[in-house]
Amino acid sequence: MSPTVAELPDDVDALKAMVLAMAGQAACLEARNRDLEAQAHHLELVNKAADERIAALTAIVKMLERARYGRRSERLDGAVLDDDQYAFVLDEIETGLAAIQAELQAADPERPKRAPRPRKGFAPHLERIERVIEPEIPPGCEGLEKVLIGEDVSERLDVTAAKFRVIVTRRPKYAFRGHDGVIQAPAPAHLVESGLPSEALLAQIAVSKYADGLPLYRQEAIYARDQVELSRSLMAQWMGKVGFELTPLADYVLERIKQGERVFADETSLPTLAPGTGKVRKAWLWAYARDDRPFGGTSPPMVAYRFEDSRGGECVSRHMRGFTGILQVDGYSAYTQLAKAKAGANETIALAGCWAHLRRRFYELHINGSSRIATQTVTTMAELWSIEEAVRCQSAAARATARQDRSAVIVAELFRLWETQLPRISGKSKLAEAIRYATSRRTALERFLDDGRIEIDSNIVERAIRPQTIVRKNAIFAGSDGGGRTWATIATLLQTCRMNDVDPLAWLTQTLERIANRWPISQIDQLMPWNFKN
Repeated sequence: MSPTVAELPDDVDALKAMVLAMAGQAACLEARNRDLEAQAHHLELVNKAADERIAALTAIVKMLERARYGRRSERLDGAVLDDDQYAFVLDEIETGLAAIQAELQAADPERPKRAPRPRKGFAPHLERIERVIEPEIPPGCEGLEKVLIGEDVSERLDVTAAKFRVIVTRRPKYAFRGHDGVIQAPAPAHLVESGLPSEALLAQIAVSKYADGLPLYRQEAIYARDQVELSRSLMAQWMGKVGFELTPLADYVLERIKQGERVFADETSLPTLAPGTGKVRKAWLWAYARDDRPFGGTSPPMVAYRFEDSRGGECVSRHMRGFTGILQVDGYSAYTQLAKAKAGANETIALAGCWAHLRRRFYELHINGSSRIATQTVTTMAELWSIEEAVRCQSAAARATARQDRSAVIVAELFRLWETQLPRISGKSKLAEAIRYATSRRTALERFLDDGRIEIDSNIVERAIRPQTIVRKNAIFAGSDGGGRTWATIATLLQTCRMNDVDPLAWLTQTLERIANRWPISQIDQLMPWNFKN
């Protein structure tokens, strides 16, 4: 508040001092205003940039949500992303939003913080390290008795780096005075006799390589950071031993799969180093999956892989020897040959087609905007998957009834459309190829309408084989045929763990310990992942 005239001093020097002081205060206020204006301008720019980035991220989220959860027709306008790709994009969006939030908070420390989200709590088996932070004693309260009236408790997730340790086993030898002989406890059994690794280390290497896609040369570099020298060649030898010991278990899984009423089959390439040439040749990883849960079955889900240097029909014939039932596959001719051969031997394999493989052929034409018929086909097909979502996990009879009531009409409409249009288009066109693919497999494609055990697609085995394509990408190629067979054996069991929501590291550690201690082959079923108890 400015002084009145009467309050002004009569002394000239005092008056000058007061004027200078007021001028200084005014300059300070002006500088502060400039700082506030600059800060406000900076906040405005930060907020504007943040709003633009948030709007861009929000648009991406809406596009993804519309593509994934919106009406089926809305899913046809963009690229097809699988679950892993969706998750990757959404993770990156969350990271971008968190970075924006941190930037805004740093620019304006007084900005209200987002209310903390409710936590689900951490798993009870995790170790709890409690720290009690006592308050300082305020002045005047020294010597007084403290009374606890409450406390605030918070939990934060912590981690300690994984470290190697050395297990030193001592077996003392004893002799008794006045008695001949020496006694000593027998040496504990190990999978690699007189070797360096414990079963837990073998399991760690195997899970890292065959489940997490971490090749041995990367593991070698990681372990070296702990000053542990494990050469990739030595670890490769260990994996060969592990694969050999697990072979009976992988064979048992395949036999259990072939006992199913409906089995899925698929194959993918597995580049393999050709012996003595230094060149890579194409080998194949065949996959056979069983999952009865979609039609209310109680059998555990499982998958078995087989490594082959060929994609020929003799491979699937050998793998599926003794199987009779429904084989759900794509349109590969080897499966058709198998069904014909079984029929000639008075055995029965009924082939069920995969509508997802068929849809991809039309979708490629639709997305290019090159065919109105392809767009109409894809749009009509979308209704079939909507019906399947509604009947998932119901009994086989209920699924068959729903399909006869709703899906059969749609399927008949599709085949009528294709048969009508095929004579009107060029026989060499991609559309004609797609239609012929469908009409030549009509019996297999329509089989799901009458049998509720059959899925509309073979996505179950494709989901089971996808992790191996990721491992393949990271590993580049299998080092040999023996390496490919080991890959198939170990991956069979680790992926079956994953399908049964079992920790593969805990299961494999326990299983290798049991095998080292000569677990009886007659009780092999107890070693299976679906029977695992930690």
